[in-house]
Amino acid sequence: MLLVASVAYLVGVARVSRRGEEWPVRRTVGFFAMGLAPYAAIELGFLGVYSAELRWAFSTRVALLIFAVPAGIAAGRPLDLVARAGGEKLVSGILASRLARITGNAMVATVVVAAVFCLFLTPVAGILRVNLAVEASLGVVVPLVGLAMVLPMMAFGTLHTGTFIAIEFLLAFVELLIDSVPGLLLRLNDTVLDQIPDAARALSWWPSTLHDQHLAGDMIWFIAEFADVPILILLLIRWMRSDRVEAKGFDDLSDEEYEEITRAHLRGDR
Repeated sequence: MLLVASVAYLVGVARVSRRGEEWPVRRTVGFFAMGLAPYAAIELGFLGVYSAELRWAFSTRVALLIFAVPAGIAAGRPLDLVARAGGEKLVSGILASRLARITGNAMVATVVVAAVFCLFLTPVAGILRVNLAVEASLGVVVPLVGLAMVLPMMAFGTLHTGTFIAIEFLLAFVELLIDSVPGLLLRLNDTVLDQIPDAARALSWWPSTLHDQHLAGDMIWFIAEFADVPILILLLIRWMRSDRVEAKGFDDLSDEEYEEITRAHLRGDR
């Protein structure tokens, strides 16, 4: 994953340069420093090594892979890079697809993230954690799910009406409350919810089964609430951008066209 993503991004930067354009260095640095480096630290570090044995390592890993890694990768603006490297039609097709329109709004993100976190309250989380093949595949699947939600939201050409974005903004605030529920339930519940027996204590600091679950709840709660802040900022920026586009559309109208729209509005025409 790291090798493929690195090579693909650098090839894109080289193609932009060959077209006589300049790709901002800050975006390249952001892609590697904020996206791939955290991904490597998560998958190859403590969280990845102990993900199958520790509940809090598993839940923290999944939460960071769906929140932090996609946001860091998006800082490198990979879709803009593909478009400027000659893939304008490809990017336009992706953003115009039904899947991108569905995943690229805060409404779906709220439902998806809530569904993922609610899995930690069921025995499914235990099955995903102890099955080595499934647990390893999460390192690919979860970031892709996060990217499917983040990249369309950050795409410059993806604009919605002000009313639609206002609803998204409201749902993002609701998500602040929804995301906290699974973490709180894990933290306050005195029953082991994933129904997996306690793993062997590899080290002296190894937590008990229940304490492990409580730590998982703490980490999910903290990461989910912290990660909602940049989403709110992103929606605010998109709202301002949409407002500028709508205002420019009215400014470009002639006096006759504006009067006709006003009369149609007063008549209640649609």
